[in-house]
Amino acid sequence: THVLDFARYLVGEVSAVNAIVKTYIPERPLQAGGLDKLGASDKSGEGPKGVVDVDDEMITLLKFQNGAVGSIEASRNAHGRNNFLTFEIHGSKGSIAFNYERMDEVQVMFADDPAETRGFRTIYTGPNHPYGQNLWPIPALGIGYGETKIIECYDFFSAIVSGKLPSPNFEDGYKISAIADAILESGVSERWVNVAN
Repeated sequence: THVLDFARYLVGEVSAVNAIVKTYIPERPLQAGGLDKLGASDKSGEGPKGVVDVDDEMITLLKFQNGAVGSIEASRNAHGRNNFLTFEIHGSKGSIAFNYERMDEVQVMFADDPAETRGFRTIYTGPNHPYGQNLWPIPALGIGYGETKIIECYDFFSAIVSGKLPSPNFEDGYKISAIADAILESGVSERWVNVAN
């Protein structure tokens, strides 16, 4: 759902999806406690097992209301990927790429760059970016999970104090759920599904 949130925020509302969903492993060890023993930290197949009720792989095409198109792939079975939530957006003026595993970097490329220097460059978060003045006094200091939670809390409390609707909010959550429902329906029906408004 994080990637769907990224897509809506950066590109716009999704109007239709066409997806493949697949479960490869019908039974796996049950998660016990707070440590993810199924993820990259500790691959362990020991202990009691249960029936899998989630998909191991999802691939979907997206149509956006503004005419843009996109694709999303998600897998529980990608060895070597820990929290590899990425996006790339390609437009008439250039491209942008982001990888959640390197949260303080954004790759950008501008179409009007001179041919001899055309290519992606790295922009590091720092004091000139949103929230940077208080969290990153120097560029490339690094963004961690803690900083993202500080920003979320700050935005939440600021919305309470100002009386303004925060973003994301419950409406955003509903819209993301509608997209996820359409993806699952498309995966079963093997056809394009319109996203409920």
